Amino acid sequence: MMSVLKYKSAALKSAILGLTVVATAFAPISAALAQAASEWRDLNAENTLVIDTNKGRVVVEMYPELAPQHVERMKTLTRQGFYNGQKFHRVIEGFMAQTGDPQGTGEGGSTLPNVPGEFTIRHGADFPMVTASRPRGSQIGYLGVMPVQSQVQELIPIAKDGKVHAWGLYCSGVLGMARAGDNNSANSQFFLMRSYNAALEKRYTAFGMTVQGLDVVRKLKIGEPPVDPDTMTKVQIMADIPEADRPKVKVMNTSSKAFADLIEKTRKEKGADFSACDITVPTKVE
Repeated sequence: MMSVLKYKSAALKSAILGLTVVATAFAPISAALAQAASEWRDLNAENTLVIDTNKGRVVVEMYPELAPQHVERMKTLTRQGFYNGQKFHRVIEGFMAQTGDPQGTGEGGSTLPNVPGEFTIRHGADFPMVTASRPRGSQIGYLGVMPVQSQVQELIPIAKDGKVHAWGLYCSGVLGMARAGDNNSANSQFFLMRSYNAALEKRYTAFGMTVQGLDVVRKLKIGEPPVDPDTMTKVQIMADIPEADRPKVKVMNTSSKAFADLIEKTRKEKGADFSACDITVPTKVE
């Protein structure tokens, strides 16, 4: 059966997973870079899912920099119309909402081959991550609106391939791919996080972030499966929607001074206990 890790409320409440930020290790965005960057940006239309459900619309930006094969699979199936009408067959309070199974049982998938796990990715110095902090020899920050963690760049020159590991953090709103026991068994089923769960990190591929409609995800009927489950009425790639009809959503540019100020404000308010999941990148609808 395709599933994500079994939910355990006690583990969820206590999980911090090394996201503690030490104030003295705080690495602010370069002042020159922040001043030059515009405060708001458009979504990447080619890598954005527009999921219309019977409860409302959900917009998710995906990141091929983290998981190129998973992003490509989602785009391929979406453009085939595969997801239209499919049910949210597994929705767990305080955890996630899972869909993408044409059987509606958690045991189905598409006719395409399975996708190998992309739990972490190796990257070089050109990885477009904005670093918010450097706790305990790691870098934590944002790839677009996606919270990520990476090994420090100082290791790049001494790595045999000139690269280090990075991975997505399972904060609320993150898009992940379901799989069976085999790490390479992902196919079509995906889930959207309703809350934070560190136990999934580096075990399930995380490759996108909800920028609009997290409230919709949290309104979906609970159950495994729910009674009379909610459905995805239509799923599209934003680039395929006529420009005049696309969601009018902008997100704060994480390379901007405005976002650097938000990080600093959060660090001062939360102190050493703030994590990447404490900051939701601001959005606005025009």
